[in-house]
Amino acid sequence: MTDDEIIEACRKITWKRQAPPPAPPEAVAKAEHVIGFAFPTLLRRLYTEVSNGGFGPADGVLPVDVGQWHEHIAEAYEHGPDPTGGVPAGVVPLYDWGCTMWSMIDFRDPDGAMWSNAEGDC
Repeated sequence: MTDDEIIEACRKITWKRQAPPPAPPEAVAKAEHVIGFAFPTLLRRLYTEVSNGGFGPADGVLPVDVGQWHEHIAEAYEHGPDPTGGVPAGVVPLYDWGCTMWSMIDFRDPDGAMWSNAEGDC
């Protein structure tokens, strides 16, 4: 799929879910400042063109800034999904699967390689 096809598919999903409106570019810039890395290109587009979180599995990924959820992407990054420090700087929590399992995205890579940790006991 192309990035444009992914954007369109996510728009259809978020419309059905009544997800939040897109994040303003200023919110993305603020999160980038906290994280210390720029958003990968496709992820930036998803947040600014589709929805401020809510796209992806189940209830969707964390928002860029405070929204309908209790935590946002920069806050999750500051707290980290791995209390042992095994997740490198620039790898950002994106989706909490529960039981201390996270999908993460590598902000050090403009293509946004995905990571996962599965330390949970569930």
